Amino acid sequence: MKYSHKLSDAVHILAFVAINPANDLSSAVIASSVQSNASQIRRLMSQLVKAGLLTSQPGKVAVSLGRDAREITLFDVYAAVEDYRHLIHVDEDTNPLCPVGGNIQDVLNGVYADVQAQAEAAMRQTNLQQIIDALVAAQKAKIQEP
Repeated sequence: MKYSHKLSDAVHILAFVAINPANDLSSAVIASSVQSNASQIRRLMSQLVKAGLLTSQPGKVAVSLGRDAREITLFDVYAAVEDYRHLIHVDEDTNPLCPVGGNIQDVLNGVYADVQAQAEAAMRQTNLQQIIDALVAAQKAKIQEP
């Protein structure tokens, strides 16, 4: 099964921009931090700009947050890069003649819709500033380790 890292990478980009506003914010530098390629980072950055989460100037390496980090929720980022994709999916190819296979999609779709709603609600409660604060604290703790 292939997993999407778009949300994680997009949050990484936003945090990198917020923490390093005076540094080189080229897609190559950010890609090095994400351990991705610059074209993938440019695609994600473009989606973040379209959603108003990042601002940029064509022809310049001038990137900044589109609004205060406290006003950017994890759900905002998710919606910008994942196109409201569901987090978990039902296998649509089951045996319709089997008592389990013939009913599993309907049952799981209801359960998964609840899980999706709860996940989205939790994402709305977490903002980028909280993530940045946790990153800064984690880095300080590493520096202080003996």
